[in-house]
Amino acid sequence: MKLASWNVNGLRAAWKKGFPEFLAAQAADVVCVQETKLQADQVTDEMRAPLGYESQWCFAERKGYSGVVTYAKAPPLAVSTICDSPVLDREGRLVHTELADFHLFNVYFPNGGMGPERVQHKLAFYEAFLTFTETLRKRGKGVVVCGDVNTAHTELDLARPKENAQTSGFLDAEREWVARLVAAGYHDTFRIFTAESGHYTWWDMKSNARARNIGWRIDYFFVSDELRARVRAAAILPGVLGSDHCPITLELE
Repeated sequence: MKLASWNVNGLRAAWKKGFPEFLAAQAADVVCVQETKLQADQVTDEMRAPLGYESQWCFAERKGYSGVVTYAKAPPLAVSTICDSPVLDREGRLVHTELADFHLFNVYFPNGGMGPERVQHKLAFYEAFLTFTETLRKRGKGVVVCGDVNTAHTELDLARPKENAQTSGFLDAEREWVARLVAAGYHDTFRIFTAESGHYTWWDMKSNARARNIGWRIDYFFVSDELRARVRAAAILPGVLGSDHCPITLELE
């Protein structure tokens, strides 16, 4: 099974920049998209069912903000955008699909860059999310988490760690949560195969950082212990343009 994830920073713009061609080229079984920036009435028929995919959407109340969609070739067993959590169920950030042998979470985690209150909201979101996924794991099914986590875990995951030590996305509290996620039995699949630095998924557009590869690795596929033995490949696709993020992929046996 092949899965892909991409923060497109606006699906309408990405569509014009080649998103359908990306879908066709990857031929993934499931494609998770973050930051669609769409409302339900803005979704076209083509966006709703491209190339034989079914789609499951979560919309933010605020126009032009957040939003995620999961495209799948086969219909899932169940779909939800609600976790019965005031923190998780706001802002159109999550689609949970239950597949035959694991739960898949497509998540656009909050950005804390707007100030201390948003950092606290981000940390609360992190805590509530891990609590929810652990509850599901106790019922016997593994979990795959993908999307824009908005935090670089270690100094290997951004080009300029020292300069960004006080920047949201690399704060100690944010990084500590990623470490706790890993300690709880969730594997950063890219790091299973690639140990060195220099591999990023987001670049600041204003400073032309992508051309110089001055980036951050903030997009991830995590798999829980139950699925670790099935991981066959994980990759970053920096050559795919159309957003300030690039896509990532995961292959499971």
